[in-house]
Amino acid sequence: MRKLVIIGSGPAGFTAAIYAARAQLEPLVFAGSQPGGQLTITSEVENYPGFPEGILGPDLMQKFREQATKFGAEVVDEDVEKVDLRVNPFRVWSQRGVVEALSVIIATGASAKWLGLPGEKRLLGKGVSGCAVCDGYFFKQKDVVVVGGGDSAMEDALFLTKYANSVVVVHRRTELRASKIMQQRALSNPKISFIFDSAVIDVLGEKKVEAVLIKNLKTSETRTLKVDGLFVAIGHQPNTQLVSDQLELDERGYVRVYDQSTRTSIEGVFAAGDVRDPRYRQAVTAAGDGCRAAMDAEKYLEGKIHKEVVGALKS
Repeated sequence: MRKLVIIGSGPAGFTAAIYAARAQLEPLVFAGSQPGGQLTITSEVENYPGFPEGILGPDLMQKFREQATKFGAEVVDEDVEKVDLRVNPFRVWSQRGVVEALSVIIATGASAKWLGLPGEKRLLGKGVSGCAVCDGYFFKQKDVVVVGGGDSAMEDALFLTKYANSVVVVHRRTELRASKIMQQRALSNPKISFIFDSAVIDVLGEKKVEAVLIKNLKTSETRTLKVDGLFVAIGHQPNTQLVSDQLELDERGYVRVYDQSTRTSIEGVFAAGDVRDPRYRQAVTAAGDGCRAAMDAEKYLEGKIHKEVVGALKS
C-alpha cells in the first residue's frame, strides 16, 4: 500500500515527487520507458528559471530526478500498463505487478502528432523523424524539411541548421504561430527557407526518404521537393490512454480538472502538466502544476486519514 503513486516523470511528475517526498508521503514514481519526458529529447532549455546560460534538457531532468530521490521518492523506470481508479485504494499495474495507492497523480504528458501519411510510417527511422535533437546528427550536409509553424517547429529547424545543408519549413498557414523571438531567429537564419499555405501530402522513397510531395492549399498545385529527411513538428496529443475511460476529459482529450486545482473527476486522483494543459505546455508551468498536485494530494490524504481516525474512535 502506498500513500501516493505518481505516473510520469517529466517536470510535473518529478516536481510532484519532490514536494510529496518532503511532505513525508513517500511517493512511488513510475518514470516510464522514457524517463524525464519530452525534455529528454530537447536540446538547450533557455527559459527555465535559474539557468541564465541555458541547460540541456536531459541534464535538467536528471537534476529533477536527483532532487526527488534525495528527499525519499522512489523512482522505477517502468511503464504503467493499466490502472483501476474506480476503487479506493486505487490499483496500478506495471511489470512489477500491482501496487495499491490511496492517491494518484497523473503526469503522463503529451506526445508528438504525426501527419498520418502512408510513407511517413513506412520510412520512420529512415529519414522520417519526430525528434530533431535525437536524429539531427545523421543529416550532416543534407537537405531536410520541417513541418509545422509553432515554437517546436522553429526550435527543430534551428537545431537542424547545426548539421543540415538546408532546412525548409512547410506551414499550412500564411503566418507562423511561433513566439516572436523564435520567428525572428528562424527567419534570420540563412539556412532556413519557408513554404507557406502548403502541406506535405506524401513522403517518397523506397529504403529512405528521397523527396516529399507538397500541395499548395490555396491553388491545389503540387510540387516534389528532393530532400533527405522529414521532421514532423505539428503539435502534441495528451497521453490519456490509461485513464480515458475512467477520468473525465475535455473536448480536446485532456484530463479535466476542477476548482482551479489539479483535482480530477475522481476524488483522490490529480492531474498535472501537459496531460491536462493544452494551452501553455511549458516546463516551468508543468513544474508548477506538479507542485500544486502534490499539495492537493497531501491535503486530500490528511482529510482522508482524519476521517478514518474519527470513524475508528466513534466505532
